Amino acid sequence: MIKPLRIALTKGRLEKKSIELFEKAGYDCREVKSPGRKLQLNMDGIEVVLAKASDVVTYVERGVCDLGIVGKDTIMENGGSYFEVLDFGFGKCNFALAAKKNSDFFKTFQDRRVATKYVKVAKNYFDKKGMDVEIIQIDGSVELAPLLGLAVAIVDIVETGDTLRENGLEIIETIAPVSARLITNIGAMKTRRLEVTEIIKRLEACL
Repeated sequence: MIKPLRIALTKGRLEKKSIELFEKAGYDCREVKSPGRKLQLNMDGIEVVLAKASDVVTYVERGVCDLGIVGKDTIMENGGSYFEVLDFGFGKCNFALAAKKNSDFFKTFQDRRVATKYVKVAKNYFDKKGMDVEIIQIDGSVELAPLLGLAVAIVDIVETGDTLRENGLEIIETIAPVSARLITNIGAMKTRRLEVTEIIKRLEACL
């Protein structure tokens, strides 16, 4: 018996938007819209898995899920071997470098300590600029780091910028745009290409 295709959705805000898109594409999303405590659900014969963003990438890369919907931020931070096939355009925000207002971050050669949750993204960004920066990993509210004197700048995801402004910070430079992406397992694109391509086409037609 052929197993159903399996797609991993990122829990939370992207989950809701993803379901809306599948519904628009003509899929029966009744069970997925009311999952209760279930983490494996049926959507018109497709198995849907609800997972944390970083786990979506792992499940797709390892081949236990054929497709996944996840933010570009997670893709950039985690890397991995899979195909990124669609930009859905929702969940939009930006990776940005921010510091206290009137900062001369790029001019000074001293005290370049940067706090972030996204160590890999920050490292790649500063490496491309040829800048020697000390990166400090923070798991909570990264805006606190400049306020407490732990760092002079932060690299973080910015949507409206309200949190930055309320804490006396401003964007120095936008690093990269972020939005929800569809990724697919490399093996699935070979062994189940027709099924995977059908889903991609139906979703793409609704964008």
